[in-house]
Amino acid sequence: MKKPLSIAVVGAGIGGLAVAALLKRAGSDVQVYEQARRFERVGAGIQMTPNAVKVLRRLGVEERLKRVAYRSELRLSREWDSGKITSELKLGEEVEKNFGAPFLCLHRAELHAAIESTVPPEIVHFGMKLADLDRNAHGVTLIFADGTRVRADAVIGADGVHSVVRETLFGREKPRFTGRVAYRSIFPAARLGATRVSPLQTKWWGPDRHVVIYYVTAARDQIYFVTSVPESAEWMTPESWSAKGDLAELRKAYSGFHAEVRAVLDACPDVYKWALLERDPLPRWSEGRVVLLGDACHPMTPYMAQGAAAALEDAAVLARCLEPAGGEGLEQALRLYEATRKPRASAIQAKSGTNTWMRTDADPGWVYGYDAWSAPLGESPAVPDSSQFSSRRSSGHP
Repeated sequence: MKKPLSIAVVGAGIGGLAVAALLKRAGSDVQVYEQARRFERVGAGIQMTPNAVKVLRRLGVEERLKRVAYRSELRLSREWDSGKITSELKLGEEVEKNFGAPFLCLHRAELHAAIESTVPPEIVHFGMKLADLDRNAHGVTLIFADGTRVRADAVIGADGVHSVVRETLFGREKPRFTGRVAYRSIFPAARLGATRVSPLQTKWWGPDRHVVIYYVTAARDQIYFVTSVPESAEWMTPESWSAKGDLAELRKAYSGFHAEVRAVLDACPDVYKWALLERDPLPRWSEGRVVLLGDACHPMTPYMAQGAAAALEDAAVLARCLEPAGGEGLEQALRLYEATRKPRASAIQAKSGTNTWMRTDADPGWVYGYDAWSAPLGESPAVPDSSQFSSRRSSGHP
């Protein structure tokens, strides 16, 4: 009987836990190493588009998430001051009929907890900060900051934008500041009082800034917003979501916006702020028995709500590639995953960087219609010509 592959997953975020759950089910010996001491409930909303929900369905958490998530009937783009609708996408039953899965808006912690529930707790090891990798033709030894050494047949770097795994493969890379910062907050909708806010998921587009507003619970009792605002100085955070922002500064930045936007910002009790950074696409995602997943290999601006979705797609495709692989076919399986995923992820990364997604009516089918479980392996999926996108900020970048 063939010995199961031993696979070390570095990082217990959305993509790391998803790939761990899928590989464990397929019979691999999986261990997850997370540098945090415990999971924190990060106060952020997240949109799970149909392409992401198809992965969550196979994980067995779709119904759980549908019970707690907000499901808008429409996704709107509106002009910042007049409120004029420039784009309208039918969600609800329509999006499920068109793309095979629902569109869910929810608290990021609910999503993370649901995926975590699919992973045996004994395989997740906290307080494990990776320091280095020692690689040879037969396996990889992970070396942690506390001196612990662990051997595995393969390593998956799902350790985010500051990936240590990526640095061990390709060296350090300093991200570029985009000249923009984001503010975000979740707060009780009751704080709005008698003020009426549209129950629709809406992106308000200004000349050089925007704000996205939606509910994150089925009961519509929690409201979320996230912004993108120019910042002249190079205001830098370590890409964490824990720096507090100045509410007065935020409200001033949106003082000319529609009354509905101002009402939401006025009701907000506190806000977090982080710098939006960018990186160039990597020339490759794998080397030998080590491979990258999610933000570790294709970090993207949040303007298409596809960062976590792309990580979930990665997890599904990587699990498909690795399932039939034995020790001899391991490196070939990792290259197959990269060949399958890189064109699509790069196209989404580039399109997201332009911040024009669905500003006017367009067909989102190339993103939402994708199914990571049935996409042909080793073939580039149909994506728009990425030469039309700029990986850097466009001149009229809202």
